Amino acid sequence: MKRVFIGGSRQLGRINKAVRERADNIISGGYLVLVGDANGADKAVQTYLAEKCYPHVIVFCAGETCRNNIGQWETRHIQTHREKRDFKHYATRDKRMGEEADYGLMLWDGNSKGTLNNIVSLLEQHKSVLVYFSPKRAFYPLKSFHDLETLLAFCNRITIDKLEKALNLRERAHSAQSELNFA
Repeated sequence: MKRVFIGGSRQLGRINKAVRERADNIISGGYLVLVGDANGADKAVQTYLAEKCYPHVIVFCAGETCRNNIGQWETRHIQTHREKRDFKHYATRDKRMGEEADYGLMLWDGNSKGTLNNIVSLLEQHKSVLVYFSPKRAFYPLKSFHDLETLLAFCNRITIDKLEKALNLRERAHSAQSELNFA
């Protein structure tokens, strides 16, 4: 069974018709959905999948407590060994979802550090990511860091500079590209 990691920005608490149609494609394809337990996009996706009574879902939680599991699906508790529930705490959970997934579907507001980190992590693993970019209300298929660069051109420069510093985007892109064999 193909596995898709669906995640997104906490600021995106509702999914629109276009995103619901993509979710319907995932449902009709019988994909196993790997989703987090955060409020925002994770909770909105969980709510939609529960409304559809879709059984093929695993909810990933950081630590012992799951914040949201709308459909009472199987859970996977990822131990982070961090005392603080900070970015790195939840990034550990997200990293595991990315490792287990075959593809990604990310709902990004153009600002969320966590969602962009998930996109980059999937690309580092040479996995395709379909990004719903909410400022443009459009989908962007990403298969490479060049595709990501095209998407980032739509973002505010100040925001991109902040995300670059927080996530080391240039270094990660360069590292991933050097692994590719063009011979």
